[in-house]
Amino acid sequence: MRRMNRRTFIGTSFAAATTASLASRSSWAAETTHKIDRVGIQLYTVRDAMKTDFEGTIAKVAATGYKEVEFAGLFDHSPKDVRAIIDRNGLTSPSMHVPYDVVEKKWAETLETAHVMGQSYIICPWIDESQRTAPDGWKHAAELFNRAGETAKKAGIQFGYHNHSFEFETYPGLDGKLAYDYLLAELHPKNVCMELDLCWITVAGKDPLDYFAKYPGRFPLVHVKDYVNDPNSTSSFSGATGPSVNFKGHLADVGQGAIDWKKILSHSDQAGIKHYFVENDEPKSAFADIKISYDYLSALRF
Repeated sequence: MRRMNRRTFIGTSFAAATTASLASRSSWAAETTHKIDRVGIQLYTVRDAMKTDFEGTIAKVAATGYKEVEFAGLFDHSPKDVRAIIDRNGLTSPSMHVPYDVVEKKWAETLETAHVMGQSYIICPWIDESQRTAPDGWKHAAELFNRAGETAKKAGIQFGYHNHSFEFETYPGLDGKLAYDYLLAELHPKNVCMELDLCWITVAGKDPLDYFAKYPGRFPLVHVKDYVNDPNSTSSFSGATGPSVNFKGHLADVGQGAIDWKKILSHSDQAGIKHYFVENDEPKSAFADIKISYDYLSALRF
């Protein structure tokens, strides 16, 4: 057996160590690079098309590549018929949006609808301005949401709340707290989750990463839409932004605006995100727009 000298031994050992290190890095990179396997869409984006061709619109959404759909109304179709349509198109519907008064007055039948649709989440996306500014308005909302969340949990459904920008304001009765912070403090974390609209929180001047760090795991669903700052824009979105947010700009397809998606979504595990729903409140050309957003998100690695 040939004797290996010290130089040869060191060189061989270094090469082996380097190879092992590179292999380890490659394995680490593979393990820490994530993508969205099932890109979803909030169907409010294509609401105008759904009014005239409900089933055809669902088929076009599926053909674009989307795998999950979040409903905002069934347009006079029965839950059973809608379930059959999404099944035929290879889609699932993890969640739906329902108005505040439905949570308040029609909760039992709404839970049954979710079961028929195969949904795991029901989301309330709005609190009227008159209630927001009432002395106990946010307190009443939190109490209702906690009750609804407890009932939903017993039925195997997760209740949640979706924000705009107005929640990042202070209101009467909150002792100086932002409304969103008040809700996070008052809502039972196991019974009421948060569907974080990543655009509207950014428009409000807040960093989603701060909330992910402070409330880990509280955000199993997110809305993904972009925006462009434009001082000459005529779109103020005053209903969504609230009185103190001077937002001048317009919404954009995902990846076409100012939001750093790679930075935000790289913290998905910390946030607890399971479902990503594309949304554009004011699409220029709905089906072209949803394809741009789909192509961007399906190719994104974070």
